[in-house]
Order: sequence, then C-alpha cells, then structure tokens
Amino acid sequence: MSETILECQGLPCPQPVLKCKDAVERMNPEHLTVVVDNEPAKENVSRFLGTRGYDTSVRETDGEYFVSATRTAGVQEDCPDCRIMADHEIAAVGNHKILVFVSSDVIGTGDDSLGAKLMFNFLSTLNELDGELWRIVMVNGGVRLAASGNPCLEPLQALEKEGVSILVCGTCLEHFGLTGQRQVGQVTNMLDVVTSFQLATKTVHV
Repeated sequence: MSETILECQGLPCPQPVLKCKDAVERMNPEHLTVVVDNEPAKENVSRFLGTRGYDTSVRETDGEYFVSATRTAGVQEDCPDCRIMADHEIAAVGNHKILVFVSSDVIGTGDDSLGAKLMFNFLSTLNELDGELWRIVMVNGGVRLAASGNPCLEPLQALEKEGVSILVCGTCLEHFGLTGQRQVGQVTNMLDVVTSFQLATKTVHV
C-alpha cells in the first residue's frame, strides 16, 4: 500500500500545514506521514489532518516528530475547523461573529503593571458581548495570557467553557518557552489565524 511522505523539517509556520493541505487536496492519500521538528508543528499537523478525516499517531525520534495518518470514513465533528463551512454560512447570513486578536499580555503603553490590570479587566468583561464573541486569537506576547500562573487564565477559561473558541499561536509559545505551560485554548498556526479573519464579521485588536 503506497504512502505519501512529507518532510517538513525546518519549515516556518504555517508551511507544514499548507503542505499537508496541498497533498490532501491534490492526492487524497490513504496513508500519509509528515515529518516535523518541533512540537507546535506536530500539534498543528495532527489537528489539521484530524479535521480532514484522518486518524493520526505520533512517534518521536532524535528530536523529529513523525505524524502518521490513515484516512477514515468520517471527520471529527468536535473540532472548530471541521465547522468551517458552517461558520462561513453563518457569517454570510449576517450573524455577528466577533474575533478578538490579542498580540500582547498588556493593554497600552506607559506602565506594564497597569496594562496587565487593564487586560484582566478587558477579558473579564468580554462576556458582556452576549453570545457575539466567537473567537480569541493570541499571538506574540499575547500567548503569555494562556500560560500557567497568569491571572488572566481564570476569565479565559470561563469564556472557553461558555463556548468561545481560543487559539494560541504555537510558534509564539515555542519562542517564549511556554509550549508545555499552555492551560487554555488550542495550539494554532497562521493558516487558522488568516481563516479566522476571513470568517469573522468584526475584528477587535488588543
């Protein structure tokens, strides 16, 4: 039985996922192995293939991750990316879908202690959007909000429990050494971020 192998070591986000997307759409392989060299890429590739109807398993050898995928009959329905077409249809008929894009762990400049308090207050107040808040995307210093010990974890976890999608940049987590400290949301990549902007009816930058 033939197997497609994609060697994605050293590729920046979101290139490993884009290569997987291209291979799946062009060849629809029954078996696919993707080789990456960092944990965020492993998480992103595994999640993407899961949304495309593949069962995945991972093994690590000498710092490289081998993501093995076998196509199944079904598609995971509990993953946000699996509902991308439904999300697009909802947006098309005019329902409000607010995306909050967070690129720092503080709000404003001048005093970081004040900025951290403002961020906590901001996140704690987002539930006042009455169901219009759809997704929070965290990049750069914003990913610190999702890490162990951050005071903002409590309001973020409350929002996630209420059904708000939270995506945390895997490349950013790795850069700050926080990959193993994420306590809320899903690891994401730039393809997910771009798609989120496309689907949102309103975007708030923090």
